[in-house]
Amino acid sequence: MTEYPVPNEAAARTLGRSLRNSGYSEDAVYRLLGEDAYAGDRETAPVEARRLPDTPLATVVRAFFLQLPVSRSEAVRAIGPRGVEALKATGLADVGDEVVPRSRILPIGKLLLASDGYSRDAADPADYVATYTPTAQVLDSLTPRAEVERALDVGTGGGVHALLAARHARHVVATDVTTRALAYTQLNAALNGLENIETRQGSLFEPVAGETFDLITCNAPYVVSPERRWAYRDSGFEADELSKEVVREASAHLAEGGFATVQVAWLAPDEDRADERIREWVEATGLDSWILPTLSLDALANAAEWNSHLAGAALTDALDEWTTYFERLGVGWVSEGVVILHRQAGTTPTLRIDPIDDDDLDDAGEQIKRAFESRAQLAAFNGREQLLDTRLAIAMPIRIEEDLEPDDGRAIVVTGRIDISEGTKHEVETTSEAIEVIASLDSRLPLGEIIDVTAGELGLSDAEATRLRRDVLSVSRELLELGALRLRRG
Repeated sequence: MTEYPVPNEAAARTLGRSLRNSGYSEDAVYRLLGEDAYAGDRETAPVEARRLPDTPLATVVRAFFLQLPVSRSEAVRAIGPRGVEALKATGLADVGDEVVPRSRILPIGKLLLASDGYSRDAADPADYVATYTPTAQVLDSLTPRAEVERALDVGTGGGVHALLAARHARHVVATDVTTRALAYTQLNAALNGLENIETRQGSLFEPVAGETFDLITCNAPYVVSPERRWAYRDSGFEADELSKEVVREASAHLAEGGFATVQVAWLAPDEDRADERIREWVEATGLDSWILPTLSLDALANAAEWNSHLAGAALTDALDEWTTYFERLGVGWVSEGVVILHRQAGTTPTLRIDPIDDDDLDDAGEQIKRAFESRAQLAAFNGREQLLDTRLAIAMPIRIEEDLEPDDGRAIVVTGRIDISEGTKHEVETTSEAIEVIASLDSRLPLGEIIDVTAGELGLSDAEATRLRRDVLSVSRELLELGALRLRRG
């Protein structure tokens, strides 16, 4: 086990103030290193350092973003003597004539996040604490952000999801199995001046037995792997049992009206049955659920994805080990993604599965809250036709596209697609006539009246108007359940 960081909260608060006073922020990093700054790695850091000017802010970026040594005099000029002493007191850097960072401190939005930073691959310690990873960003983007009393972050690592929750929750509990991860969480809370985060050591939900929370997040080590190398990645559970446990326990600890957003993986014999297990898990909770797969690959491709840091004989050996493990389990297909659970009293549980592109994802918290609210409203309707008596409004930016297609070479058929431009960025296909209605939505008029007006303007026959009504009802329900429309009773 490594000896740093030291959870010296007073020193961390001093360091946080010093870094902010230097102007260290996401905008500053992008200004100095360009739009691909956060995509760099240990190998590119020395190249990026040569782009930096000779300024105090550039010294901070070199030391804490690029994780490269600077002279003590440069560090003092950048963050002051108290900031340098705080580095030493927290163990985040070795301080002598040079300041040699042992950790990386990233500006993430309005937060500062300390972690072990750049990976050294096989040389990483078993209790390595990762930074704001792509999976952490996905979980962040898909977490509803309502003001709540109690929040829980399970498998907190460096604590980023606990820090994010602390900005809209009165009290946050962060759990992790390693003391080192909790030390980073405590430091990061102090770096950001947050005093409402409590850390508890233990596996998954064990430290919060019998408690309930209004918000639950979990980016635990869900990777299905034969290895037991890293606590942040390898669960120690057989197959996908950790993910099953996370879904089950999250539902049990969710308070009335609360949301749980958890990152999990699930297995299948083949692609045709890819989502059978995850569907069974969430149906067993009895809660409203939304499954958002981000990755779905055959077993070999999944093994290659998680061992992409290897090469040559090491990669060959890893692929042999992983594929043998999957074959023993009878697994041919592996999926990963986010499950969102919502506890709503008095409603019939609903379930959706909608794959997303995690590289093209925006903040979807408000969209998710609207989607679950709309699903509850729709479930209370007496038949699909009742939607015609309601008023709808477009709730978020959408883009409308139409395509011309030949119909057996005799005519031109116009089809359309509605793209949600923010949040989950899902696409919904429909007809050009139905698009005319969606584009004309007016929250002052019932949907049925807008359909009738549109049918008249387009000169549709009775049969065509009936088809239009059917198409509009279908696409409206889909957009409501995706959170792109808002519904109000007429």
